[in-house]
Amino acid sequence: MYSHAPEGYRCPFCRNLRSGEAGLPLEIIRRYDEVFVKMNPKWWPNNPGAVLVIPNEHYENVYDMPPALGTPIQAAVRDAALAMKTAYACDGVSTRQHNEPAGNQDVWHLHVHVFPRWEGDGLYGSHGALVDPDELRRRADQLRAAWPTRK
Repeated sequence: MYSHAPEGYRCPFCRNLRSGEAGLPLEIIRRYDEVFVKMNPKWWPNNPGAVLVIPNEHYENVYDMPPALGTPIQAAVRDAALAMKTAYACDGVSTRQHNEPAGNQDVWHLHVHVFPRWEGDGLYGSHGALVDPDELRRRADQLRAAWPTRK
């Protein structure tokens, strides 16, 4: 409906999920029937260990997403937040979801950012950078070990 993907766009999240290739460390934390959770390979300086919650099917943005997908996305966001609280002992958690260029979207597949937060961390005034793959894997292992069991 409101598409901004360029002609011939090859979605990195779809490539991650289908073939494990996209040029960056994959580090999927958890797969569910309708969504998956992966480490974000780009971290903000004072917020290491952020993750992305991504639908398995390709939807460019919230306008394109089926309403029924909201519950599986939110459940995975909740699981990620609980794992972060346990694994990282963070003070809080923030989420973000961007739509269209003016909304700061730069990957044309719907996804929700989940950030660990600490008092005074300056998340919204800083910019992300690619993280060392070994550190990414270390944080991924921490989250996997702390992942909550659904009842």
